[in-house]
Amino acid sequence: MVAEVEISPREAEVLDLVGAHLSNAEIAARLCISVRTVESHVSSLLRKLEVPDRRALAQRAPEPAGDGPSRPAPVLPAPLTSFVGRVSERAELAELIRAQRQVTAVGPGGVGKTRLALAVAADASGEYADGAWFVDLVPVTDPGMIATAVAGALGLGEQPGRDMTESVVTALADRQALLILDNCEQVLDGVALFLERLLARCPRVTVLATSRARLMVPFERVYPVPPLSLAADGHSDAVALFMDRAAAVGRPLDAPLREQIGAICARLDGMALAIELAAARCPSLGLDGITTALSHPLRMLTGGSRADERHRSVRAALDWSHALLEPDDRALLRRVSVFVAPFTAGAAAQVVGSGDGAVVAGSGDGATVVGPGDGATVAGSGDGTAVAGVDEGLVAEGLARLAEQSLLAVTSSASGTEYRALETIRQYGMERLAETGELAGARSRHLRWCLAKAAELAVVGEDWRARFDLVADDLRAALAWAADQPEQRAGAYDLARRLAELTFTRNLTGESQRRYEQAAALAMEPAGTASMLRQAAAVACCRTVGDDMHRLRRAAADAARAAGDTAGAAADLATAATNAYRFSATFLRVPPADEALALITEARELAGDDQAAQAAVALAEAAVLADAFGAAQGPPDNAVPDTVERAERAVELAGRAGDPLAESAALDALTCAQSWAGDTFATADLSRRRIALLSSAPVSPAVTQELIDALGMVTEAGLGAGDVPGARRWARQLAAHPSLAEVGHQATCRLLVVGALAVDVEEVLTGSVRFLDAWRRAGSPARSFLCPAVAGVAMIHGLRADHDARGEWQEVLDQLGNPPERTYGYGAIFDAMLFLHQGRAPEALERMAPAPGQVWKWVTWIWLHWYVALRAEAAVLAGSPDARDHLAEARTIVAGNPVATAMVDRAGALLDGDQEALLATADAFDAAGCRYQAARTMVLAGGDHAERGATALAGLGLAPMVTATMPG
Repeated sequence: MVAEVEISPREAEVLDLVGAHLSNAEIAARLCISVRTVESHVSSLLRKLEVPDRRALAQRAPEPAGDGPSRPAPVLPAPLTSFVGRVSERAELAELIRAQRQVTAVGPGGVGKTRLALAVAADASGEYADGAWFVDLVPVTDPGMIATAVAGALGLGEQPGRDMTESVVTALADRQALLILDNCEQVLDGVALFLERLLARCPRVTVLATSRARLMVPFERVYPVPPLSLAADGHSDAVALFMDRAAAVGRPLDAPLREQIGAICARLDGMALAIELAAARCPSLGLDGITTALSHPLRMLTGGSRADERHRSVRAALDWSHALLEPDDRALLRRVSVFVAPFTAGAAAQVVGSGDGAVVAGSGDGATVVGPGDGATVAGSGDGTAVAGVDEGLVAEGLARLAEQSLLAVTSSASGTEYRALETIRQYGMERLAETGELAGARSRHLRWCLAKAAELAVVGEDWRARFDLVADDLRAALAWAADQPEQRAGAYDLARRLAELTFTRNLTGESQRRYEQAAALAMEPAGTASMLRQAAAVACCRTVGDDMHRLRRAAADAARAAGDTAGAAADLATAATNAYRFSATFLRVPPADEALALITEARELAGDDQAAQAAVALAEAAVLADAFGAAQGPPDNAVPDTVERAERAVELAGRAGDPLAESAALDALTCAQSWAGDTFATADLSRRRIALLSSAPVSPAVTQELIDALGMVTEAGLGAGDVPGARRWARQLAAHPSLAEVGHQATCRLLVVGALAVDVEEVLTGSVRFLDAWRRAGSPARSFLCPAVAGVAMIHGLRADHDARGEWQEVLDQLGNPPERTYGYGAIFDAMLFLHQGRAPEALERMAPAPGQVWKWVTWIWLHWYVALRAEAAVLAGSPDARDHLAEARTIVAGNPVATAMVDRAGALLDGDQEALLATADAFDAAGCRYQAARTMVLAGGDHAERGATALAGLGLAPMVTATMPG
């Protein structure tokens, strides 16, 4: 029982949330701690409760108090006002979502669809193990951003190699949840496509949508939301709502007035929004004044695309409410309608105040209207900047009046008081802007404001993420408008470029790529197009979408050629060829060799004497040639020198050109060539040189792409050379990289390899929880580069004698495939380490029977020194007659590697019976950061040393080591 185990209060909180099926990222967000801290708590709980995995841990979570099922707290907006009436509608809609997987509540704006859906969701959330989640689609103007909005509500991020929809579907695949999609009408097609994928893959998810129109999909069940009930005697939901809202603004109404109120509600057709607006005027107009105002003919708005029967009642109410405003407040309401997200008075002052049309410059009887001829212009940027002709204080007073009349909602935040128009009112204001001829001017000012905000956000600070999230929807809306206005093309290009940069920093890499491509399409010159396409290609590489990367690089070459930049085109073509080999694992369709060779030929012809272009061509030649000999079984004698020469030339040319990214890519090729040549230490030196080169480069998609790759390479190269502390340091930096935050299996895989080879049990147990959780959430991808990490985790559980856990990780390893490296490379190394711990030296030697030259392709890079050192030790412990030959060969190969050298020296000391030399290796292992090998040495030394070694192994969390008498 959990109660019998001593766990901390924070661990108890984490256990509760694990039991509620939250991911580590969700737990971190809920408890306001880091993901890494959550991972540590989960690892601790696994040990304390003696359970093998997260699934078993969830089953040990205590049941929540009360009779209700265990579930996360429903993520629903807290209603600011009470829900009145609609008993029958509430019951009907609740019954529908129990019987149908997708229900759309349909009705005109202002009828009360959202409030009804929220009330039903609050009632039903207890029936869903994973609660109810609310997604407001009001800010979404791009049908392709539906999944991004849903992911934001769920607290998810994008995962490289899959689109955002796939990320959401994967996260919800095993969840039982109710998803409310509110205000779908402006993105119907996008919602329909999203739901088709969601419902097909998430069998226990139910969707309740609200919309002014049907989604028109086969699986949809439509529920028409009626107006509030009306009754001649005044006892109706409509009257109850009016009286409730009137009382809330300080005017409780007596029961005898029900009939008069009923008549008002009938004039408003029972529309919830209209009734609430009327009730808000009760303190100032009274029922008689409201009745008189309603006696004037109410006309439909004309000239707008939304002028149809569905909006008649709300339009009438809004027309009436609008007519009661002072002229300056009408202008203010119109102009702030361009904001799609909450805004401050300072922001409003910048957007409402310049150019064409009348502008609010005061309020009340003293209001001054600035006309077009006054030439007012934006005087600066930032919320605190005043606008010519408009005083921020006066705008704030106007916003307060609009809020008092329920035309704006008011909230307080860290940045101050914020205002937001309900969507129906905002759309009404936009149509009024069009009618008065002010729409283009207001949109232009909003665009300028967005450009200023985007420029401010270019400087990343502690609260950057929150500040970006506050304005992101406005940036997107301004760009959507400006992109279709020829006269705004320059501003649209600038905003698309900045939004691409910002979303990349925000780790919204899918959107970042789309924005760079959008900026490329908006660029005024081909050179700008080429630049944006190169950035888009770099983002695609970060997303591990090789096909997009290749397409975009080739398109960049076309744009560069159109700009007359033949050298740039040559570099793009050569880079496309290089990437096809360098990042081949990220392609769905790897370009064939003849295509890559054709690209190199064309690039060579275009390069001329440009050093950067020549460097790119040399790199491409080296990369293609390296891949060609990469299929060889042993060290290629002829190809390596030629490849090294080409790669060194690429490094030299890139250095002369002053291009750190090109130099990094060339160093990568040179590193691989030196690895194939068997020069482990040159490989490590080149990898560290690459990191130093990139450390001072400014952050960009291309730099991020190179840095992530370089961190992986330097980790592996350091580990291959026996630099365990350095490899651990680089691996931790890679695991903590923000661009990999949502792909924990990719972020932690190298750290797990380091931990496994060093037998760092704590590191492996902690990291494996994050790895497995992220891997499953990503859809359990069968990616071969993950195999070494999984094999290492399985070995650690074997060293702990945890056979069940080892079996589970072996099953994961089987799902990833069975590449040759598992037989001859890392698989042989991890199996041999386990066999030697268990005293099964003959089996270890058999597992590593092939000589290094026979399996060169699979033991080069990280594994060569580990392979030959373990093979020598196994030969000694197994009593092989070739033991001395193995030792001699190993000493030559591993010379300079502190860990592998200590292993070979230990084996030699055992063979010679040299106790002093044997104990000296324990100190060498300690100095190299390998506590397990030091403890193993003590056990092998026997006597009192063995007892101390056994104690050290137990302290590491490992099972006792078995020793056998050496033959002969």
